[in-house]
Amino acid sequence: MKATGIVRRIDDLGRVVIPKEIRRTMRIREGDPLEIFTNNGEVIFKKYSPIGEMASFATDYAAALAEATKLTVIICDRDRCIAAAGAPKRELIEKAVSSDLEKLCEERKIYIAESATVNALDGNERKICVAAPIIAAGDITGAIALLENEEHTKPTDTDIKLCEVAAKFLGSRTE
Repeated sequence: MKATGIVRRIDDLGRVVIPKEIRRTMRIREGDPLEIFTNNGEVIFKKYSPIGEMASFATDYAAALAEATKLTVIICDRDRCIAAAGAPKRELIEKAVSSDLEKLCEERKIYIAESATVNALDGNERKICVAAPIIAAGDITGAIALLENEEHTKPTDTDIKLCEVAAKFLGSRTE
């Protein structure tokens, strides 16, 4: 664990304020769910990811979708790539979601690229062809994106529908 040198007191209702610098660094937004653990006298807060809880299922789903579309598929929670298929996983898994993909999700609708120009992940140049937010109980929990590849950069109507259906299905699985 990294020491921050910041000390906070618990108020009379049992609340503690997480400093803005830590929230910004950890990408914790207002309303984000946190898991609380105890370990040897320590209290640990961890960002909760409903998509992350079903990583093995998401990996299988991404593989099936990549095979059907012939595109690279990534499934992300709000912060990082949880599952990928259709490209070397080490290039994609655990990479941070780009601010562009984050903004696309905030719009709460499917994104279809006219020409692939939006990066999906930080530190990776792969561009988004189609992206759809994963919404569970009215909250954006992540995204699914189909990424360009050498032979196939423009999504078909089928690719778009498959991405949309996958996002809705994954959203229903996390409720």
